[in-house]
Amino acid sequence: VLISPLLATITRLAISRQREFLADATAVSLTRYPDGLISALEKLKNNKPLERQNSTTASLFISNPMKQGFFQRLFSTHPPLDDRINRLKENSARF
Repeated sequence: VLISPLLATITRLAISRQREFLADATAVSLTRYPDGLISALEKLKNNKPLERQNSTTASLFISNPMKQGFFQRLFSTHPPLDDRINRLKENSARF
């Protein structure tokens, strides 16, 4: 009974991360310019992390503002930028 809410939360967050990949693919299919989104994500990746972090507002960001450890990745609302960039590069020929 105590594990069910935790599993539901982890599942919900995993779906949220997959939706980010879908949003990236949709953006590229609409613009037909994967290099533009890749460039934008690389710029975000090179930004400094927030000095003050608040997990309640993490879902409002384009990329996860929280530091990435195992549990932070597990409970993250966004996939790591490197994963998003790599997936776009792998699939850029399809777009």
